[in-house]
Amino acid sequence: MCGIVGYVGPRAAQELLLAGLEKLEYRGYDSAGVSLLGDGRIESVRAVGNLERLVEAVQAVEATRPPPEGAVTVVTRPPTTGIGHTRWATHGKVTEANAHPHTDETERVHVVVNGIVENYMALKERLSAAGARFSSETDAEVIAHLVAHHLEREGDLAAAVRAAFGELEGHFAFVAMTVDEPDVLVGARQECPLVVGVGKEEHFLASAIPAFLRETRRVQQIEDGEVVVLRPEGATFLGPDGAEVARLPTRVDWDEATAEKAGYETFMLKEIHEQPDAVAETIADRTLRVDGADLAEPGAFDEALLEGVRRVVIVACGTSYHAGLIGRYAIEEWARVPVEMDIASEYRYRDPVVGEGDLVVGITQSGETRDTLAAMRVARDRGATVVAITNVMGSQATRESDGVLFTRAGLEIGVAATKTFMCQVAAMYLLALRLAELRGTLDADRRAELVADLKRMPHLLTQTLDGLGEVAQQVAARHGDREFFLYLGRHIGLPVALEGALKLKEISYIATDAYAAGEMKHGPIALLDDSTPVVCVATDSPVLEKVASNMQEVSARGAHVIAVATEGNEAIAAHAEEVLRVPRTDWTLQPMLAVVPLQMLAYAIARRRGLNVDQPRNLAKTVTVE
Repeated sequence: MCGIVGYVGPRAAQELLLAGLEKLEYRGYDSAGVSLLGDGRIESVRAVGNLERLVEAVQAVEATRPPPEGAVTVVTRPPTTGIGHTRWATHGKVTEANAHPHTDETERVHVVVNGIVENYMALKERLSAAGARFSSETDAEVIAHLVAHHLEREGDLAAAVRAAFGELEGHFAFVAMTVDEPDVLVGARQECPLVVGVGKEEHFLASAIPAFLRETRRVQQIEDGEVVVLRPEGATFLGPDGAEVARLPTRVDWDEATAEKAGYETFMLKEIHEQPDAVAETIADRTLRVDGADLAEPGAFDEALLEGVRRVVIVACGTSYHAGLIGRYAIEEWARVPVEMDIASEYRYRDPVVGEGDLVVGITQSGETRDTLAAMRVARDRGATVVAITNVMGSQATRESDGVLFTRAGLEIGVAATKTFMCQVAAMYLLALRLAELRGTLDADRRAELVADLKRMPHLLTQTLDGLGEVAQQVAARHGDREFFLYLGRHIGLPVALEGALKLKEISYIATDAYAAGEMKHGPIALLDDSTPVVCVATDSPVLEKVASNMQEVSARGAHVIAVATEGNEAIAAHAEEVLRVPRTDWTLQPMLAVVPLQMLAYAIARRRGLNVDQPRNLAKTVTVE
């Protein structure tokens, strides 16, 4: 959940750290802080709230710093080593004392931490018995004291971090520094993101690449169980056995402009409009054949993984779960393989019947989602073939799976997923097509139809976006002040309704429910009155008549029906007060278009309410906690 940035080099660290933290705001946070090492001491500043509060606190410290004594002006070198952090509370209240960086009682060691230390209470009791005094409620502070404890014995920060790392249980990443080694940062990761940025005689450590993207595009990945020692001149990687590991830098194809808003008022709006390009990237080289999809990618995916599949199990959370639901309909419809769909956080605690012959697909945009990774491990340990669908190269999911289908959505800053969801759906369609071809369940003509429509999708998405803005604003103006929305869908339209409802909840904070339309009469219909907007996914499909009947039931109770419908289907307008239309395509592919009006509607309502759509309260982009 949290954001980490560290710097060591010749430049003043403070501004670099603050700029890096600003780039990590999309991860979600409730407090922030920096520690700067220079002139033989470490100065730490922390603040509750957004980064503006931290900047104000830093400026206040600078204003109270006494001037040099005597008549001669003394020019001091600003600190050139430092660490910064944005915290999303998991252990302890949102207070300055619980904000990072944390230190031992001597303030000799400072650390920033992402994730959770599961055995922190046992370690805290042991350290307290040895004389350590704690000042916060966090599990993170335990790491500072533990590193300081080992530093007394080892006399070397890298060795101390390795020793402390070996005692920690859980999923975490942390960076430590000590006043005794002014040009050194030491980081470690275990199932939480941490990456090195390589500059000229300077290096960065961060939980995500945007933190240092302005300064360098050369990165070095850190593997689970590794410790990395950063100095201005280079990074040294140490494996679990302490041996040095060679790690060449790679160059990311993102530049700073990609991480900016490109003229849009928010990142979310920008990313909604980037969906056509993102889908084009995801399907481009995989749909070169007229009559099928090719998924093979050296070092990532071997199509032999799809041979002999007797069942598909999909595990995911949140928006990724909805993408998986759409994929389930496509796989069963086209490839005639039974598909089981599971919420990853529930699957991991079941005793699932899974093993050889099962293809388990874990969907996670960050590749670091804790529950999804755990579900994937359960399946792999029991002999299943595990494939990850993710947007992040080098993420944990890519290292813990038998194969990876990358979504190629590019950098997504907005916490509420838009283009990553769209690309996950595209990847699921590609997987379904390839399975159908390998199993011989779709003839070449039908496959060619689907490939042609899939290749048209970027154009259709652009067409949808161009025609929806004003209509979405009109609907938002009529209903944006309501305090409850109901979303309904059937068959492949149900996951679209679920995703649309989730978007409205996430960014507008309106109580929203989503149901299979046929289940409405089993309870939700009691909620309807003349103040209730009901959004119905009514695009062309084999169950459209059933959906129209449900819409009539809604109207009869006085509720206001807002329909998402296919262009050319005028009959739907008879059952709805407002209609958001999308271009015609094969009905099985219609969800990719149908979700866009719901993204735009949620966005328009949230903006009318004056809310920050890029950083919704209580949410984070990368969920690495249970």
